Amino acid sequence: MSYDPDAFNAFEAAGWEEAASAYTDYMAQVTATFAEPLLDAAGVEAGTDVLDVATGPGVVAGAAARRGARVVGIDVADAMVELAASRQPESTFMRGDAESLPFPDESFDAALCGFGLLHMGRPERAATELARVLRPGRRAALSVWNVPARSRLHGIVFEAIECAGAEHAELTPAGLPIFHFADDAELSALLEGSGFEDVDVVVVEHDHEPPSADALWEGIVGGAVRLRANVVAQEPATQARIRDAFARGLEAEGGTVRVSAKLGSGRKP
Repeated sequence: MSYDPDAFNAFEAAGWEEAASAYTDYMAQVTATFAEPLLDAAGVEAGTDVLDVATGPGVVAGAAARRGARVVGIDVADAMVELAASRQPESTFMRGDAESLPFPDESFDAALCGFGLLHMGRPERAATELARVLRPGRRAALSVWNVPARSRLHGIVFEAIECAGAEHAELTPAGLPIFHFADDAELSALLEGSGFEDVDVVVVEHDHEPPSADALWEGIVGGAVRLRANVVAQEPATQARIRDAFARGLEAEGGTVRVSAKLGSGRKP
């Protein structure tokens, strides 16, 4: 797939400035449930120097700090950095580019990235940067969403769009497919190609019971960038059909949806 990574990164950065509050209000609570496995995979404990890339509102950073780690979080959106700093005052947060980290080589004991790869135009460069700033023998851990057939939280949205007969909006700029790294081979290759050894990819999942269909809809669509852009690009009548199909899909799931992620980790030689 050919696309302009710089244009895509600018699109994502601007989108997260707008979506920061909505993401924090709902989806951050969902992603928080994956923080502990991420920390375990990277060996985070008391005294660990941790870098949290694409920190968002600081969910993973906060979990690491509660273990007694020393945490620095970076994000491309100023709005996210402000939210993280206000919610996790014990850690340090700054605006930064995952593809060009503003830290010397071998600065950290653990490098983390929770659900950030799909928002990067050059994820391979970001993974290489994680390896660069890690100390030898230490681990990085990254999480990505599993495919919609497995992660029903996302599946019911994409199926609703299809059921409503919505045309895929030609968003400019394009990026890698959202679920590209849900493929074990792709996630492993990313880590191994960045110099990591002892690479491991596992599935982490659980059930999520949303308070209502409206809350889940606003949380998923409002607290996203590409997905929100695709939905709002539709005609109002089509948007209404998508929303109705979504409610029916949630009801068909029994009101509880499976949330599934792939967790990849590796050790720097």
